[in-house]
Amino acid sequence: MNTLPVHTPSLHCKVATARKTVALAILTTLAACAGTPRVPDWQIQAKSAMDRSVVAYLEGNERIEAAELMLARRQIASTGRTDLLAAAELLHCATRVASLVFEPCARFEALRLDATQDQHVYANYLRGQIIAGDIAQLPPAQRIATMHTASDPSALRGIDDPLSLLVAAGVLLQTGKANPAVIAQAVDTASAQGWRRPLLAWLTVQEHHARTAGQTDLADRLLRRKAVAAGESHPRHNQENSVQ
Repeated sequence: MNTLPVHTPSLHCKVATARKTVALAILTTLAACAGTPRVPDWQIQAKSAMDRSVVAYLEGNERIEAAELMLARRQIASTGRTDLLAAAELLHCATRVASLVFEPCARFEALRLDATQDQHVYANYLRGQIIAGDIAQLPPAQRIATMHTASDPSALRGIDDPLSLLVAAGVLLQTGKANPAVIAQAVDTASAQGWRRPLLAWLTVQEHHARTAGQTDLADRLLRRKAVAAGESHPRHNQENSVQ
């Protein structure tokens, strides 16, 4: 599992990372140039813990996610920076949207008064409530998706980062703009990463669409695939007891 590297002055405050994630867009301020050769320990620990919590959630490991998230929150809170804590909460909520868990981002809302304008815009985006005048303030991946997918859902193919793509797809589904191609792309992306939680969620949507369209064989195959992803021992039995 890769972790997000820490900023150093030699990188001129730009993140160098092997895996660009939504954390890159939301937690940029966590890695701001310190102006000294040594990066504070809280930055290292907070960034690593947030990255681990994100992966743990997507893989379906709630125990590890909770422990790492608590560590990250504690490290960030030690700075007294409510805007940084708000950034962490947005990342936490973004993983839910990627997994089709549409719920209020309660901890961010508690910090909203001290959040930045960009954070306000991103929070609205996660709720599917972005307005045209605010699109320019979104992270690049979400900005592209928001500007183009209403008329061309294939624009998601231009998003290289898997978590960013799943977040964008989740917002599209939330706003009724996710066509079968978007759903299939989300399934393929979650599958390629081995992210069980969003994979099961998107397979459920895909199965529903197939069954609604009368594609019974496809729907049954998707149901069996869900059973495998969920770790069930008898996917064929699961299929036989599916809703007809």
